[in-house]
Amino acid sequence: MTIVSPISLRARPYSAQAPPAAAPSSRSRPPLVPPEPPLHNAHTFVTRARANIATAIVYCEGQFGDIDGKTANGLIRHSEKYAVLSVIDSRQAGQDTGTILDGSANGIPVCRDLSDALSQVDTVPDFLIFGMAPASGLLSTEQREVVLAAMAEGMSIINGLHEFLNDDPEFAAARIAHKVDIVDVRCPRPKKFLRLFSGRISEVTCPRIAVLGTDCAIGKRTTATVLTAALNAMGLKAVMVGTGQTGLIQGARYGVALDSVPSQFCAGELEATIVEAFHAEQPDVIIIEGQGALSHPAFSTTSFVLRGACPHGVVLQHAPAREFRCDFATMAMPDPADEIRLIETFSPTRVIGLTLNHEHMDESQVASAINAYTRDLGVPVTDALSRPAQYLVDMVFAAFPELAVRSQGETQ
Repeated sequence: MTIVSPISLRARPYSAQAPPAAAPSSRSRPPLVPPEPPLHNAHTFVTRARANIATAIVYCEGQFGDIDGKTANGLIRHSEKYAVLSVIDSRQAGQDTGTILDGSANGIPVCRDLSDALSQVDTVPDFLIFGMAPASGLLSTEQREVVLAAMAEGMSIINGLHEFLNDDPEFAAARIAHKVDIVDVRCPRPKKFLRLFSGRISEVTCPRIAVLGTDCAIGKRTTATVLTAALNAMGLKAVMVGTGQTGLIQGARYGVALDSVPSQFCAGELEATIVEAFHAEQPDVIIIEGQGALSHPAFSTTSFVLRGACPHGVVLQHAPAREFRCDFATMAMPDPADEIRLIETFSPTRVIGLTLNHEHMDESQVASAINAYTRDLGVPVTDALSRPAQYLVDMVFAAFPELAVRSQGETQ
C-alpha cells in the first residue's frame, strides 16, 4: 500500500480536524462523491434547547483542534449532557469552534481565558470541563490555578484525567469552601464491586460492532458516534457503549473508562456494561468504542475490548498520512492489512470495513486512498466525516443483512 504524503506537518493534529483540504492543483481528481456536512453537526447541540441541561465552559488551553484536545473536540462535535458555551484556548481566541474543527460555524466561541469566557455569559455556567487528555494524565501548575479559579466562581468541575481531584487536599478543600462538586470521570467503582468476565456476553443476541483503530487518538469515538446516529436515523435502535472518558463526558448512557480499571476486571466490566445495555434497551445493534490499537505496545485496552465485547464485526479506523504513532516519533504506523490480520487472529471476529481519518490529506488524496484500500483490502472503505453517513450504514448492512431487512420494515 502506498503511503500518502502529508500536505502539512503540524504537530499532533487531531483526527479529522477539518474537512479535507482542496487539492493543490486545479487538475486534481474530483471526489468519489460530493461531500456532505458531517452527520453529527446537525444534532450536536440539539440538547441546548432543553431547559434543564447543564451549561459548561471547556478548558483546552493551547490544544483545541489538536490530539491532546480530543475531549474538547469531541464535546464540540457531540454532547448529550452539556450545553457548551465556549472553549478556552488563547492561541485561537476569537474564532468559532465549529469552523476550526469542521469548517462550519456553530456559534460557540473560543475565548482567551476564564475571565473572557465568563464575560460572554449572563450567569455563571454550571461546570468547567477539563477538555484535554495529555499523555501524563496530570494537571500542570497553571492548569490547577484555572480549575481553582473556576471553583471560586461557583463552577463545578468535570475532570477526565487519571489524576483524581477529589483525592487532592487543595481541591477537596476548595470543593467544600465554594459548595461545588468535582466529578472524576475516570475514577472506577470500588474493587469489591468490579466484575470479572462471566460469559454472559452470549446473552446479547444482537450484532455487536467494535470500532477499533491502528493508533490512539485517530477518530474511533467520532466514527462510532456518527455510525450510531446514522443507524438510528435509519429506524434501527442502535446503542453506543463508550470505553473512554470523553464518551462518558459527552453523555454516553452506557460505558466504562477501561484505562482506569484494573486489568483483571477490564473484560468483565465491559461485558457487564454491554449486557446491561442489551437488556435495558433491547437494541437492534450495539456499537462499542475502541481504545488504542491492538498492535500498539504502549496500550493494551484494545485486547480487553475484543475479549469483553466479543464483537461480531469490527470497523477499523486508519490515518493514511500519519507516518508515526502519536507520541512515538520513531514508531511507524502499521499497515491496515497487518492490523486486520492481527485482529482476526487474536479474536474470532471479522473486520467488515475500513474508515479513514483524513488528517494531512486533501480531497484528491482521500479519494485515492479510498479506491486503493477498497481494492487491496477487499472491504468497504469510507471517511465518516467527509463522505455521506449512508456509506457507514451500507458497510454495516453488507456485513449484517438482517439489519437492512429490519430497517426496511421499520421505515415502511
